[in-house]
Amino acid sequence: MVLSKLFITVLVLQALIPFHSSIQAAPTNSNLFREYIGAEFNKVKFTDVPINPNVDFHFILSFAIDYDSSSSPSPTNGKFNVFWDSENLSPSDVSSIKNQNSNVKVALSLGGDSVQGGYAYFSPSSVNSWVSNAVSTLTDIIQQYNLDGIDIDYEHFQTDPDTFTECIGQLISTLKRNGVISFASIAPFDDDQVQGHYQALWKKYGHLIDYVNFQFYAYDQGTTVSQFMSYFNTQSTNYNGGKVLVSFISDGSGGLAPDDGFFTACNRLKSQKQLHGIFVWSADDSKANGFRYEKQSQALLAIHH
Repeated sequence: MVLSKLFITVLVLQALIPFHSSIQAAPTNSNLFREYIGAEFNKVKFTDVPINPNVDFHFILSFAIDYDSSSSPSPTNGKFNVFWDSENLSPSDVSSIKNQNSNVKVALSLGGDSVQGGYAYFSPSSVNSWVSNAVSTLTDIIQQYNLDGIDIDYEHFQTDPDTFTECIGQLISTLKRNGVISFASIAPFDDDQVQGHYQALWKKYGHLIDYVNFQFYAYDQGTTVSQFMSYFNTQSTNYNGGKVLVSFISDGSGGLAPDDGFFTACNRLKSQKQLHGIFVWSADDSKANGFRYEKQSQALLAIHH
């Protein structure tokens, strides 16, 4: 009797303490592999990309943007449109790749660097109007495409960090509460303005953000393994308690390249139980090299993660 009462007390206490699993979790490796796809309109398809059955695989459609689709686009205050190659990455393509591979989920990314050759700005009129428009239009797109999550990749801002924080935080919170998405990620990189916005978001809403797709390839080309490890430690501190994923760019234009020690760094992180996953920009670029580094990344993640 005494034991069961004690057990019930413990359960009640656990229920009362807010449970930030991401913040309190002990470090662990993961077999998560994520790949951006569709931004470059080179006809890449989900079925082109090798999928290892022993990883968790996320495709991230690039991008949905709250701009109109005119020839000189302007911001639409949270009314999102599809700007990825939807002819080759359609709702039926999403359903098909998920039906064929039980380990695949598909997300969409918001923003990105540019739209029709100009910067894609985060430019809300107000928090409430932006959130209302975004929830409505993204729910429609996510349900139409049978998607599972969202990624936040705004890189240019016409607003302050607090406004960004509330808009994105409330968006993720609402979509999760409504059961529209099951995961959310952010994709910052080492730039003062970018970090200011994403770290403010992390500070208030980090408990709702499942992964940090840190763009390690935005560091200089020719990054060394030891520099990379140092960058990883810095960003793990900046996004304290977060699952910071490592990354490379498949055209080799920045960061630590796969042939120059990226996988050495991954194995080091793995031995420290800090390999939370790998993501790649992008399937569009990897098509040219036959996705060799995607295969290698997934093989590394699949072994005794």
